[in-house]
Amino acid sequence: MSRSPSHREIPPPLELICLRALWKLEEGNVKDVQQAIAVSRNLAYTTVMTLLERLARKGLVSRRKAGRAFIYSPLASRDSIRRLALQEFLDCHFDGSEEQLRHFLQERPAPPPAAMESSDRLDAALL
Repeated sequence: MSRSPSHREIPPPLELICLRALWKLEEGNVKDVQQAIAVSRNLAYTTVMTLLERLARKGLVSRRKAGRAFIYSPLASRDSIRRLALQEFLDCHFDGSEEQLRHFLQERPAPPPAAMESSDRLDAALL
């Protein structure tokens, strides 16, 4: 049973890695996803299969049969997951208030002068 979009939660880290791979691939089977994430995480085929199945149960990806394999496609957009993450961050740290977050970001103390000088040198080196 899949949940409605308003009840979705942010996927745990390993599920999110698989979802990111599918956003890049647009669709793929377990092996495709496993190869796409191999650069950052060396996960077993069965682990990736389990993670994709969890994402499908949560309604974040779809799956269709193609021969003996399933092809997975993302249903949740990158922006929808970002919105969920941002809302959770706001709820946990700023009482759900975007205004409190804005105020916090504007009131951050300036970096110490030594850090600013090294930052200026870095900026000049990059130009």
